[in-house]
Amino acid sequence: MAEKIKFGTDGWRAIIAQEFTTENVARVAYATGVWLKNKYEKPSIVIGHDCRFAGELFQEVAVKVFLSQGIPVKMSVGYVSTPMISLAAKNFGSEIGVILTASHNPPSYNGYKLKAFFGGPLAPEHVQEVEDIIPAVCPIDYSTISLDSAISAGQLEIVDIETMYVEHVKNSFDIAAIENSGLNLVYDAMYGSGQNVLKRILPNLHFLHCEHNPSFYGQAPEPIAKNLQPLEAFIKENGSVDCALATDGDADRIGLYNGKGEFIDSHHIILLLIHYMVKYKKMSGKVVIAFSVTPRVEKMCKHYGLEVQTTKIGFKEIATIMVEDDVLIGGEESGGIAVKGHIPERDGIWMGLIIWEFMAKSGKTLDELIEEVYEIVGEFKFERNDLHITEDLKQKIIANCKANNYKAFGDYQVQEVKTIDGFKYFFDDNRWLMIRPSGTEPVLRTYAEAPTLEEVRKILKVTEETICT
Repeated sequence: MAEKIKFGTDGWRAIIAQEFTTENVARVAYATGVWLKNKYEKPSIVIGHDCRFAGELFQEVAVKVFLSQGIPVKMSVGYVSTPMISLAAKNFGSEIGVILTASHNPPSYNGYKLKAFFGGPLAPEHVQEVEDIIPAVCPIDYSTISLDSAISAGQLEIVDIETMYVEHVKNSFDIAAIENSGLNLVYDAMYGSGQNVLKRILPNLHFLHCEHNPSFYGQAPEPIAKNLQPLEAFIKENGSVDCALATDGDADRIGLYNGKGEFIDSHHIILLLIHYMVKYKKMSGKVVIAFSVTPRVEKMCKHYGLEVQTTKIGFKEIATIMVEDDVLIGGEESGGIAVKGHIPERDGIWMGLIIWEFMAKSGKTLDELIEEVYEIVGEFKFERNDLHITEDLKQKIIANCKANNYKAFGDYQVQEVKTIDGFKYFFDDNRWLMIRPSGTEPVLRTYAEAPTLEEVRKILKVTEETICT
């Protein structure tokens, strides 16, 4: 009996050659095509793949299945990022965008994400509809399909999505201001699919890990501090770097460093973006944040008179609201952020360019801009700890959370618990802890915020001791 294929918080992901096989990709592609034809009279698809092993092979399988179903396809040339496919779905008027990527997961994984016609993640209820019709076996013999014949017949078109994206960026930013600012900037692609774009937009940057390496040098391409030690070392050795940007495997998540080689988390980035867009660019709109984001965003929004809405974790929850409402910014703790004026999609490169433009136009360092934020919301630090534990222990901890068994973590007494998605324990106005199982990986995540990094790590340590014994 065929295994059940399930989509997590951000697409279907599985280990290459185990669950992520050509047959299983064909099953998912078939369900995508059936769903499209049931919903739209004359649907079309745009598809691309990232830098992972066999991306081109899996893309070819999916394309052949779509063509077998009579669906016209636009296929990217070379590897592309997730934001590029989302932009292409919107610009081409395609009902669905498909990107074959496992995002920030380890190199052994690949995945399949669905994007909607508006340029963002397909709504959760529609993803569920696709999942529900995945057959046990793909009923189509796609091996007989010739891509060359499909191109000749006009059913398949090869498109340059990277150039489309580059032109969109150049039309949206003051690139000259960044180039002429004298800022010493660095970009680390983590061997991901954003590696070529900034070479075309800002060719004078320092570039790290911007070569094709499907093994990601053995490192999961997630732009968090523990995975970015070579970048941190480069900044400290160079001695004159002003800011460094890192993006994940499919370039939709951001990592950021200041000139001292200190990691700047997504909470700070979200606050910086709100501050720049409202105070400096005179923009407005609702702010939408995932449950794991710092409550200091609410303080910032109160300062600027903005409405705040909190969602479950998973960017598709945020994107759905961005399509319906006037949203200034939508953001997650994990580095996925979207803003007004672009597509309702996470985009690490786009967010990095906003920060660099902010620095260039203000003439201030990143630390000086963060100080402006602290004047409004107060100083704070944040860190996340991923616990790789047994499934039995993970389920035991979640059961304890549901039963409200945790009244204290070490000396920290719980004052309030919120459970929108996971379990967020508030100790006071400046300290909180969150526990939540990952929706895409076999880990239990713990998150903490406090006035100092030393205290954050103390909270995470006593949390691990409390829940894992």
